Amino acid sequence: MSHRAGFVNIVGSPNVGKSTLMNQMVGEKLSIVTSKAQTTRHRIHGIVNGDDYQVVYSDTPGVVNAAYKLHEAMMSYVESSFKDADILLFITDIYESEMNHVATLERVKKLNIPVICLVNKVDLGSQQQVEARIQYWKEKLPNAEVIAVSALHGFGKDWVWQRILELLPENPPYFDKEDMSDRPMRFFVAEMVREKIFLRCEKEVPYSCQVEVEEYIVEENLIRIRAIIIVERDSQKGIIIGKGGSMLKLIGREARKDIEAFVGKKVFLETFVKVDKDWRASEHKLKKYGY
Repeated sequence: MSHRAGFVNIVGSPNVGKSTLMNQMVGEKLSIVTSKAQTTRHRIHGIVNGDDYQVVYSDTPGVVNAAYKLHEAMMSYVESSFKDADILLFITDIYESEMNHVATLERVKKLNIPVICLVNKVDLGSQQQVEARIQYWKEKLPNAEVIAVSALHGFGKDWVWQRILELLPENPPYFDKEDMSDRPMRFFVAEMVREKIFLRCEKEVPYSCQVEVEEYIVEENLIRIRAIIIVERDSQKGIIIGKGGSMLKLIGREARKDIEAFVGKKVFLETFVKVDKDWRASEHKLKKYGY
């Protein structure tokens, strides 16, 4: 029996639903999701295995024009996703009239691999609006199959899955069949803490934060975690801590619940805040934090 395996890479503008789609396809919340743009900063693999197939989904940051060194690092993940894709999922939504990052769109047009263009959030628009967006993208990307989906509600998921299986090339598996991702547990813990910062804090604060897991100790009935929230300014540190430590306690409490659901075990989570001035603009510091 032949075996199929390949990289199904997800690309699109910020906040069009890339992470929501990957979580739906994998069946686990591997990518954090908020309503704010640029929530995803890394390239995250989600692996789905069967007896005769392995699908390696790759969620990427939203395509942006770089304003910080951090943005340049994020865009490097997008660039790499073009290079190793066996199938590209290009995601837009019913609100995106035209992709702002022209170079990425031109790159998609020239690909010699299967491209599936997913028009997301169709549950939020009229039939006329959805049909207009489908027709627009059929003309804009003649090399792509175009389909309407709702990543949040799973509409169109089965069709996308079937097309992926049909288009997947014959290859041996790239990862162990027991793996769900190539990222370590510490990465997902840090992302869950960062998600709560995005949900609870406003303006520039979430974008200035990085989370590092300094300690992850597995005991018989408990996992002990020490997480450091890194910010760029003393004023941001004060916001993250909150009056009497209220904000930090809220972030920690909400993150702990998600971590416990993810690992299936009781968690003791300690969170601390420290300042690392202008870390987003320093190539050296970005490498230190894994970008």
